[in-house]
Amino acid sequence: MSLVSPGALAGLKVIDLTRVLGGPYCTMILSDHGADVIKIEPPQGDEVRDWGPPFQDGAASYFIGVNRNKRAIALDLSRPEGRAVLLRLLDGADVLIENFKPGGMEKWGLGYANDLAPRFPRLIHCRVSGFGGEGPLGGLPGYDAILQAMTGLMSVNGDATTGPIRLGTPVVDLATGLYAAIGILMALHERTRSGHGQYLDMTLHDCGMALLHPQAANFFLNGRQPRPLGNPHPNLAPYEKYRTRTGEIFIAVGNDGQFRKLCELLGRAEMATDPRFRHNADRLANRAVMIAEFQAAFTEQDGPAIADRLLRAGVPAGPVLPVDEALAAPHTQARQMVTELDGYRGVATPIKLSRTPGGTRRRPPRFAEHGDEVLAEHGYSAEEIAALTADGVLCTTRRR
Repeated sequence: MSLVSPGALAGLKVIDLTRVLGGPYCTMILSDHGADVIKIEPPQGDEVRDWGPPFQDGAASYFIGVNRNKRAIALDLSRPEGRAVLLRLLDGADVLIENFKPGGMEKWGLGYANDLAPRFPRLIHCRVSGFGGEGPLGGLPGYDAILQAMTGLMSVNGDATTGPIRLGTPVVDLATGLYAAIGILMALHERTRSGHGQYLDMTLHDCGMALLHPQAANFFLNGRQPRPLGNPHPNLAPYEKYRTRTGEIFIAVGNDGQFRKLCELLGRAEMATDPRFRHNADRLANRAVMIAEFQAAFTEQDGPAIADRLLRAGVPAGPVLPVDEALAAPHTQARQMVTELDGYRGVATPIKLSRTPGGTRRRPPRFAEHGDEVLAEHGYSAEEIAALTADGVLCTTRRR
């Protein structure tokens, strides 16, 4: 896709000290829309560069998938000289995002309240951590699957035969990246009024808890422990997967009108007036009988054809597609949700702005690819850059 816009966030300078997924996903959202994201990796590099196969040019797909549009530099921040470089890069920066354990930046003399805010009063400092700095688990490391387990998300995934199951995507990491991006944009908006930056305390724990809908809302009202139901919805019916002659489809009926249309299109019009199924609460109470009736009606249907017919009639329905087919689907192409540039392929930004569209401007960076370029922009001479490289402060190859 050819870009004609510098992006809605053009002019925003982001210093990115994050690794792995939550933080990098956040900064990719910002960089997709024009922010200048300078990714600073430790001498060992972002460890997800090794989370493969598959690999491309030595980088794992896990890294490639969340690091486009960024410039990469590697600094040894354990040394005072490396921290001095970081402070120089922070001059004029709008956002600093990092995912060190709480207390890590403070130990280096880079804490927000005592060190950064007095020096850079307009800076927005976002920390992404597992549990935050306070509370019984404060300061401890957090990982997506562990937080899925601890926040209850895993307990409502799966069914009675499987027990709790990890969600197939790292939903807590991704949600934390999304919430962090939202929080940063809120802080930037508030800064236009106050002129001051602020600190954002983003945790996987809190963001995982925030995803517990409708299970938490149900529990607050009925006091019953939510159970894993598999594909069915705890509050709606019919809302599940059905087998057809040519694959599986999913039906998600949200109101009585949709239910009546479903019954008519399947030749089961009498079900819409059956007292057992007339309203959603009735259908929930008699779910097993209803599912059996619909399964019999779907068994000889062509799955994609009946799903398309239902959807066009106003009944939420769709085929259950594997990832490769979903990426190749005509609507995916029409929505330009696969992006390509110089051999790079990825899932495109879903944020569609009419005047200032985002998109892919740079391939994911090689390790330390832009070190000299970034430092030169910040006033370092060629001799100074060479000296920092010789001293091992500015890294050009990964330390193993």
